Amino acid sequence: MDGDLGRFLRSRRARIRPEDAGLPAHGRRRVSGLRREEVALLAGVSAEYYIRLEQQRVRNVSDEVLDAVARVLRMDGTERAHLRRLLRPPEDRRAPASHVRPGVRMLLDAADSVPAFVLGPRMDVLAWNALADRITGFSAMPEGERNMARQTFLSPRARSLYRDWATVAVEIIAHLRLYAGRHPDDPLLGPLVADLSADPDFARLWEEHRVAEKTFGAKLLRHPELGDLDFAYETLALPGDPDLLVVMYTADPASPTGRTLARLRQDQGLSMRG
Repeated sequence: MDGDLGRFLRSRRARIRPEDAGLPAHGRRRVSGLRREEVALLAGVSAEYYIRLEQQRVRNVSDEVLDAVARVLRMDGTERAHLRRLLRPPEDRRAPASHVRPGVRMLLDAADSVPAFVLGPRMDVLAWNALADRITGFSAMPEGERNMARQTFLSPRARSLYRDWATVAVEIIAHLRLYAGRHPDDPLLGPLVADLSADPDFARLWEEHRVAEKTFGAKLLRHPELGDLDFAYETLALPGDPDLLVVMYTADPASPTGRTLARLRQDQGLSMRG
């Protein structure tokens, strides 16, 4: 998306206090965080060069300069990779995979002891197993609404379903931002973001330009029929199709959530795999 490099760098500057970077904080400041000139000073480049970098008017930026800017702005590994993609879009811009192989569907069904589903481009939900459907109701959703971002921000039930909705919202947007950096030419991404921007929380969080991999964490639900469910989740990228992610919800078998899953498996005729 045009201009994302400058907005990303500005958002990273805004989160760093001058005193944390070893600079005096006295005097009136018109911007939150570091000024562009201060980033340039700390990174060892001219102010003019850094300004042109934020404006994306610099070609062939060296790895040394990128590393220096990333260091000053305290970027983690994911943010550094995102910065490089914004500056150096990949030459191979094939459309992201959106087809789930039959073997992956069989894998979901075989993982019958835990809820599992596949996320595709733009966080579309492409496939799921029976337990995941029981927890999330994917099969009852219209196909165009089977998208984790749409469900999180546009579904009336989301804020009551997720006990930690604010955390979920940040994770969703950070992953969607990461996807945007990897696939800036995706023609369906812009319309999705436009739809989601109708929600004020999405619009505000989207402008923060956070990026993060969707890897693992906790998912705390308040299910309308099953009550409170405390899951851990793991996310696995599919070999050969890195834009397809298998998400699995897990729970200690001895926990209340684990016992609920055991009851659901029994009710649905699903057996525990040894």
